[in-house]
Amino acid sequence: MSLQVLKDAISSKKMTCPQCNKPVQKFEKFVEMVDSVWDGAGDSNKTQYAGSKVTLICGNDSCDWKERTEYWGNYIAD
Repeated sequence: MSLQVLKDAISSKKMTCPQCNKPVQKFEKFVEMVDSVWDGAGDSNKTQYAGSKVTLICGNDSCDWKERTEYWGNYIAD
């Protein structure tokens, strides 16, 4: 999943905090995890990604939930 998917889910309030069941307000430390890099003849700078990690922060008044996860897509409600 990409950074734009994460931003869209948070802005549209589709990502839910498992502790208070309110929308997650923010995130930090998003990184793409690299699976492999091919820097060979004719196919230079080809990078394959194996997912991403992010720290989700609830940010609602009475909730201090915060989690670093690579399974952040599981918190998005359809």
